[in-house]
Amino acid sequence: MKNFPFISLSNSLVLLRLSVAFIFLAHAIIRVTGGTVVRFGEYLNNKGFVYGTPLVWGLTVYEVIGGVLLAFGIFTKWLSAGFIGIIALGIVTIHLENGWFVGEHGAGGCEYSFLLIIALIVIAAADNKK
Repeated sequence: MKNFPFISLSNSLVLLRLSVAFIFLAHAIIRVTGGTVVRFGEYLNNKGFVYGTPLVWGLTVYEVIGGVLLAFGIFTKWLSAGFIGIIALGIVTIHLENGWFVGEHGAGGCEYSFLLIIALIVIAAADNKK
């Protein structure tokens, strides 16, 4: 275990940034290719949002463009703040009513979203650009 985790801290931060960027890109791509944009928009309308489908398209575009820029390390602080805002809104409107757990002990809770927020805080903190 002397050599664990086998990569440096700086490379670990790059791995984290790339992984989180991939997660957002994957969500956006599957939303478009799976044809769930309108369904998600209708869900938001039922939650009291106005113009749910355009809102979901805006979210999807942000995830695609933001995911690509995040992967390349561009505007990471600003993008992280935006993603945190999106996730926080998702927690309040969707996940909180489902409890804490996502998998084995629950369904649709907010633990995964919480972890993404922490990862985004670390990514933003690692951005040394002024």
